[in-house]
Amino acid sequence: MSTAVDLLVKDAELLVVDGEREIPGGWIAVTDGRVTAVGAGGSELEASTTLSASGRLVTPGLINTHHHIYQNLTRSYAPAVNGTLFDWLTTLYPLWARLDEEAAYVSAYVGMAELLMGGCTTSSDHLYVHPRPYLVDAEIRAARDIGFRFHATRGSMTRSVEDGGLPPRSVTQSTDEVLADSERLIKAHHDPQPGALIRVALAPCSPFSVTKDVMTATAELAERYDVRLHTHLAEDRDEDTYCLETYGCRPVEYFEDTGWMSDRTWVAHCIYPNDDELRRLAAAGVGVAHCPSSNMLIGGGTARVKEMRELGLPVGIGCDGSASTDHASLWMETRGALLLGRYRGGPGAMTARDALDIATRGSARCLGRADELGHLRPGACADLVVWDLHEVALAGALSDPVEAWLRCGPARAWTTVVGGRVLVERGEPVLAGLRDVLRDHGRVARRMQQGV
Repeated sequence: MSTAVDLLVKDAELLVVDGEREIPGGWIAVTDGRVTAVGAGGSELEASTTLSASGRLVTPGLINTHHHIYQNLTRSYAPAVNGTLFDWLTTLYPLWARLDEEAAYVSAYVGMAELLMGGCTTSSDHLYVHPRPYLVDAEIRAARDIGFRFHATRGSMTRSVEDGGLPPRSVTQSTDEVLADSERLIKAHHDPQPGALIRVALAPCSPFSVTKDVMTATAELAERYDVRLHTHLAEDRDEDTYCLETYGCRPVEYFEDTGWMSDRTWVAHCIYPNDDELRRLAAAGVGVAHCPSSNMLIGGGTARVKEMRELGLPVGIGCDGSASTDHASLWMETRGALLLGRYRGGPGAMTARDALDIATRGSARCLGRADELGHLRPGACADLVVWDLHEVALAGALSDPVEAWLRCGPARAWTTVVGGRVLVERGEPVLAGLRDVLRDHGRVARRMQQGV
């Protein structure tokens, strides 16, 4: 039988199509970067390339809704590991002032390789320190070199310590610089077409690091170009105090006042809204990037994920900065969401399927791509993961492959496919330039941490 199928993944123990459909012994066919068919064993199509997922779980690719990839250059930095959020930031800002194009490129390349190994097929990134120009361009270049699906966000900080903020002047910019470069990046790199690998969003860092005019003007710019908005919100109790003292209101009210209460917006953390604020965020369609590991390591609380989902908020997974979480494994974050959900709300509050749904369909909603990402229905982008758990870890896990996936780990991506391209094979990244980039990354990290 002749066929136009490019790739067939078959013999999965279980194929998770989406939150409503699972196929034991399933297969999935891919053509031109899109899912063209799914089915049960015995009805497979012929294909140019066939991959066996025998005995393994196949899921949609996990989607990362919040990250600071450049921070993998300062991972586990000893002077900062035991501080509060604000202590941690003020310790690391001077190091991040050394960021340049090479540093942005190598950190993005290594970070994306790490994400792929953890089953992530799409990631946003929040790059908000800009001591030099063209840093976001360097990240986008790395994504294109790899073939990774990437939502770059043009972060910004304009309120330095001299102006009552936290960051030093060396990593802040003027309002005019921020807005001009935001517009340039959209025009140069944002692809609004279906199936896009590269998109751009706008992302002032936080209420305590930009001025009100930047927040307002950025929201207006996003509306004009129809791009998404991202920022940190309600992450720390100190943020409540700062907003009350500086703006005379709580963070969510300030968020509303600046024109950000919109369904084009998703925010990171969102730990401390009160009940009324949570309802207002839900009514506006604001999404939340839940960052389990970072919140636990900083000791700053955790989002009320169950309540948010019950109110209808889009809730996705974020691994957060590589210098706070110190890893970029979406599998670990998804497991963290499972554990935190049950710790907070009891054993019925979160299942492995709930956590997977957050990391796939929930994350896709946050990025405005629920139509084509986060599921494996025909027509979706062909972003999928074949998961591997060692037979020792799986011994005795006979009844539920999805629960076993998060409970019996660690799991790793055996095969990661982005847009129909295999980027991880047998657990290893298929990236010809990775070895050279790792060498350069080590040199750049030493320069950033040691000033040499």
